[in-house]
Amino acid sequence: MIEIDALDRQAHLLIVDDDERIRSLLQKFLASRGAHCTVAENAAAARNLLDSMQFDLVLLDVTMPGEDGFSLLRNIRSHASIPIILLTARGVAQDRIQGLALGADDYVPKPFEPDELLLRINAVLRRSGKAAQPEEPARFGPFVFDPGSESLTRHGAPLHLTPAETALLRALLRTPGEIAPREELARRMNSGAPRSVDVLVTRLRRKLEAIAEDGCHLQTVRGKGYRLRIG
Repeated sequence: MIEIDALDRQAHLLIVDDDERIRSLLQKFLASRGAHCTVAENAAAARNLLDSMQFDLVLLDVTMPGEDGFSLLRNIRSHASIPIILLTARGVAQDRIQGLALGADDYVPKPFEPDELLLRINAVLRRSGKAAQPEEPARFGPFVFDPGSESLTRHGAPLHLTPAETALLRALLRTPGEIAPREELARRMNSGAPRSVDVLVTRLRRKLEAIAEDGCHLQTVRGKGYRLRIG
Protein backbone atom coordinates (compact mmCIF):
# COMPACT_ATOMS: atom_id res chain seq x y z
CA MET A 1 0.00 0.00 0.00
CA ILE A 2 1.36 3.43 -0.95
CA GLU A 3 1.73 5.83 1.95
CA ILE A 4 0.28 9.24 1.15
CA ASP A 5 2.57 12.10 2.08
CA ALA A 6 1.17 14.99 4.04
CA LEU A 7 1.40 18.47 2.61
CA ASP A 8 4.14 20.64 3.99
CA ARG A 9 2.73 22.73 6.85
CA GLN A 10 3.87 25.88 5.10
CA ALA A 11 1.82 25.32 1.92
CA HIS A 12 -0.88 27.99 1.69
CA LEU A 13 -3.74 26.94 -0.59
CA LEU A 14 -6.61 29.01 -1.97
CA ILE A 15 -9.79 26.96 -2.51
CA VAL A 16 -12.23 28.59 -4.94
CA ASP A 17 -15.59 26.81 -5.20
CA ASP A 18 -19.19 28.01 -5.06
CA ASP A 19 -20.27 24.82 -3.25
CA GLU A 20 -19.99 25.47 0.48
CA ARG A 21 -19.93 21.74 1.26
CA ILE A 22 -17.02 21.13 -1.10
CA ARG A 23 -15.12 24.12 0.29
CA SER A 24 -15.59 22.92 3.85
CA LEU A 25 -14.65 19.31 3.12
CA LEU A 26 -11.54 20.30 1.18
CA GLN A 27 -10.47 22.78 3.83
CA LYS A 28 -10.84 20.26 6.66
CA PHE A 29 -9.10 17.46 4.76
CA LEU A 30 -6.16 19.52 3.55
CA ALA A 31 -5.76 21.24 6.93
CA SER A 32 -5.56 17.78 8.52
CA ARG A 33 -2.64 17.06 6.19
CA GLY A 34 -0.74 20.15 7.22
CA ALA A 35 -1.89 22.80 4.73
CA HIS A 36 -3.00 26.32 5.55
CA CYS A 37 -6.21 26.90 3.57
CA THR A 38 -8.12 30.03 2.64
CA VAL A 39 -11.47 29.76 0.85
CA ALA A 40 -13.40 31.88 -1.65
CA GLU A 41 -16.96 31.28 -2.84
CA ASN A 42 -16.61 32.99 -6.23
CA ALA A 43 -14.15 34.61 -8.62
CA ALA A 44 -14.60 38.10 -7.18
CA ALA A 45 -13.73 36.93 -3.66
CA ALA A 46 -10.76 35.01 -5.05
CA ARG A 47 -9.47 38.12 -6.84
CA ASN A 48 -9.56 40.11 -3.61
CA LEU A 49 -7.67 37.41 -1.73
CA LEU A 50 -5.08 37.03 -4.48
CA ASP A 51 -4.49 40.78 -4.40
CA SER A 52 -3.94 40.87 -0.64
CA MET A 53 -2.35 37.52 0.25
CA GLN A 54 0.31 35.14 -1.03
CA PHE A 55 -0.57 31.54 -1.95
CA ASP A 56 1.45 28.50 -2.99
CA LEU A 57 -1.33 26.98 -5.08
CA VAL A 58 -4.96 27.56 -6.15
CA LEU A 59 -7.65 24.85 -6.32
CA LEU A 60 -10.12 26.36 -8.76
CA ASP A 61 -13.61 25.11 -9.59
CA VAL A 62 -14.54 25.60 -13.24
CA THR A 63 -18.33 25.70 -13.04
CA MET A 64 -19.29 28.71 -10.92
CA PRO A 65 -22.15 31.21 -11.35
CA GLY A 66 -21.09 34.55 -12.80
CA GLU A 67 -17.44 34.47 -13.75
CA ASP A 68 -16.39 30.86 -14.27
CA GLY A 69 -13.08 29.21 -13.47
CA PHE A 70 -11.74 29.46 -17.02
CA SER A 71 -12.19 33.23 -16.99
CA LEU A 72 -10.51 33.59 -13.61
CA LEU A 73 -7.69 31.28 -14.72
CA ARG A 74 -7.13 33.43 -17.81
CA ASN A 75 -7.01 36.56 -15.66
CA ILE A 76 -4.57 35.08 -13.14
CA ARG A 77 -2.28 33.84 -15.88
CA SER A 78 -2.15 37.35 -17.39
CA HIS A 79 -0.03 38.51 -14.47
CA ALA A 80 0.94 35.60 -12.19
CA SER A 81 2.48 32.13 -12.44
CA ILE A 82 0.99 30.68 -9.24
CA PRO A 83 0.25 26.93 -9.66
CA ILE A 84 -3.42 26.21 -10.39
CA ILE A 85 -5.33 22.92 -10.30
CA LEU A 86 -8.78 22.98 -11.87
CA LEU A 87 -11.64 21.12 -10.16
CA THR A 88 -14.78 20.41 -12.13
CA ALA A 89 -17.69 18.03 -12.55
CA ARG A 90 -17.28 18.23 -16.31
CA GLY A 91 -15.96 15.11 -17.97
CA VAL A 92 -15.64 16.44 -21.50
CA ALA A 93 -12.10 16.11 -22.82
CA GLN A 94 -12.33 19.47 -24.56
CA ASP A 95 -12.84 21.19 -21.22
CA ARG A 96 -9.70 19.57 -19.83
CA ILE A 97 -7.76 20.59 -22.93
CA GLN A 98 -9.07 24.15 -22.66
CA GLY A 99 -8.03 24.41 -19.03
CA LEU A 100 -4.51 23.16 -19.72
CA ALA A 101 -4.24 25.44 -22.75
CA LEU A 102 -5.13 28.42 -20.57
CA GLY A 103 -2.28 27.58 -18.23
CA ALA A 104 -3.66 25.22 -15.58
CA ASP A 105 -1.02 22.96 -14.04
CA ASP A 106 -3.41 20.04 -13.60
CA TYR A 107 -7.07 19.13 -13.98
CA VAL A 108 -9.02 16.91 -11.55
CA PRO A 109 -12.62 15.94 -12.44
CA LYS A 110 -15.23 15.62 -9.67
CA PRO A 111 -15.86 13.40 -7.87
CA PHE A 112 -12.28 12.68 -6.88
CA GLU A 113 -10.48 10.75 -4.17
CA PRO A 114 -9.02 13.15 -1.58
CA ASP A 115 -5.76 11.22 -1.41
CA GLU A 116 -5.37 11.46 -5.19
CA LEU A 117 -5.91 15.20 -5.02
CA LEU A 118 -3.29 15.39 -2.27
CA LEU A 119 -0.78 13.57 -4.45
CA ARG A 120 -1.52 15.87 -7.38
CA ILE A 121 -1.08 18.97 -5.21
CA ASN A 122 2.29 17.73 -3.97
CA ALA A 123 3.35 16.88 -7.52
CA VAL A 124 2.41 20.34 -8.82
CA LEU A 125 4.19 22.06 -5.93
CA ARG A 126 7.33 20.03 -6.59
CA ARG A 127 7.24 20.77 -10.31
CA SER A 128 6.70 24.46 -9.73
CA GLY A 129 9.53 24.66 -7.24
CA LYS A 130 7.10 26.11 -4.71
CA ALA A 131 7.07 23.18 -2.32
CA ALA A 132 7.62 25.03 0.92
CA GLN A 133 10.69 24.45 3.01
CA PRO A 134 10.41 24.02 6.76
CA GLU A 135 10.17 27.37 8.54
CA GLU A 136 12.88 28.55 10.85
CA PRO A 137 11.82 29.36 14.41
CA ALA A 138 10.69 32.96 14.79
CA ARG A 139 12.32 34.96 17.60
CA PHE A 140 10.95 38.13 19.16
CA GLY A 141 12.10 39.45 22.51
CA PRO A 142 12.41 36.53 24.93
CA PHE A 143 10.03 34.40 22.81
CA VAL A 144 10.68 31.67 20.27
CA PHE A 145 7.85 30.31 18.11
CA ASP A 146 8.50 26.99 16.34
CA PRO A 147 6.15 26.77 13.30
CA GLY A 148 6.71 23.04 12.91
CA SER A 149 5.51 22.08 16.37
CA GLU A 150 3.44 25.27 16.79
CA SER A 151 5.04 25.75 20.20
CA LEU A 152 5.91 29.03 21.92
CA THR A 153 8.55 29.41 24.61
CA ARG A 154 9.64 32.34 26.76
CA HIS A 155 13.25 32.17 27.96
CA GLY A 156 13.05 28.46 27.03
CA ALA A 157 9.95 27.76 29.14
CA PRO A 158 6.82 26.53 27.30
CA LEU A 159 3.92 28.97 27.04
CA HIS A 160 0.51 27.46 26.33
CA LEU A 161 -1.50 28.89 23.44
CA THR A 162 -4.94 27.84 22.26
CA PRO A 163 -5.30 26.87 18.56
CA ALA A 164 -6.93 30.23 17.84
CA GLU A 165 -4.13 32.14 19.59
CA THR A 166 -1.56 30.10 17.66
CA ALA A 167 -3.32 30.94 14.38
CA LEU A 168 -3.23 34.64 15.29
CA LEU A 169 0.48 34.50 16.13
CA ARG A 170 1.17 32.76 12.82
CA ALA A 171 -0.82 35.45 11.00
CA LEU A 172 1.14 38.24 12.71
CA LEU A 173 4.47 36.55 12.00
CA ARG A 174 3.77 36.55 8.26
CA THR A 175 4.59 40.28 8.31
CA PRO A 176 6.70 40.77 11.45
CA GLY A 177 7.08 44.36 12.56
CA GLU A 178 4.48 45.57 10.06
CA ILE A 179 0.94 46.76 10.73
CA ALA A 180 -1.69 44.17 9.87
CA PRO A 181 -5.34 45.32 9.61
CA ARG A 182 -7.68 43.10 11.59
CA GLU A 183 -9.64 42.24 8.40
CA GLU A 184 -6.41 40.92 6.88
CA LEU A 185 -5.60 38.96 10.04
CA ALA A 186 -9.10 37.44 9.94
CA ARG A 187 -8.49 36.32 6.34
CA ARG A 188 -5.11 34.83 7.20
CA MET A 189 -6.73 32.90 10.05
CA ASN A 190 -9.69 31.75 7.90
CA SER A 191 -11.97 33.64 10.26
CA GLY A 192 -15.02 35.41 8.91
CA ALA A 193 -15.35 37.74 11.92
CA PRO A 194 -12.75 40.54 12.14
CA ARG A 195 -14.20 41.52 15.55
CA SER A 196 -13.06 38.17 16.92
CA VAL A 197 -9.48 39.20 16.15
CA ASP A 198 -9.76 41.95 18.78
CA VAL A 199 -10.65 39.41 21.46
CA LEU A 200 -7.82 37.09 20.45
CA VAL A 201 -5.33 39.95 20.42
CA THR A 202 -6.28 40.82 23.98
CA ARG A 203 -5.85 37.21 25.10
CA LEU A 204 -2.54 36.75 23.30
CA ARG A 205 -1.18 40.08 24.56
CA ARG A 206 -1.90 39.07 28.17
CA LYS A 207 0.14 35.91 27.74
CA LEU A 208 3.02 37.65 25.97
CA GLU A 209 3.22 40.46 28.49
CA ALA A 210 2.65 38.59 31.74
CA ILE A 211 6.17 39.60 32.75
CA ALA A 212 6.47 43.38 32.75
CA GLU A 213 10.14 43.59 31.72
CA ASP A 214 9.33 41.85 28.43
CA GLY A 215 7.80 45.10 27.15
CA CYS A 216 4.92 45.53 24.72
CA HIS A 217 5.35 43.06 21.88
CA LEU A 218 1.81 43.01 20.47
CA GLN A 219 0.95 46.61 19.71
CA THR A 220 -2.35 48.23 18.74
CA VAL A 221 -2.00 50.90 16.05
CA ARG A 222 -5.16 52.96 16.43
CA GLY A 223 -7.31 53.01 13.33
CA LYS A 224 -4.94 50.73 11.40
CA GLY A 225 -4.56 47.34 13.06
CA TYR A 226 -1.98 45.37 15.03
CA ARG A 227 1.78 44.93 14.90
CA LEU A 228 4.06 42.32 16.44
CA ARG A 229 7.24 44.05 17.59
CA ILE A 230 10.28 41.93 16.81
CA GLY A 231 13.15 44.07 18.11
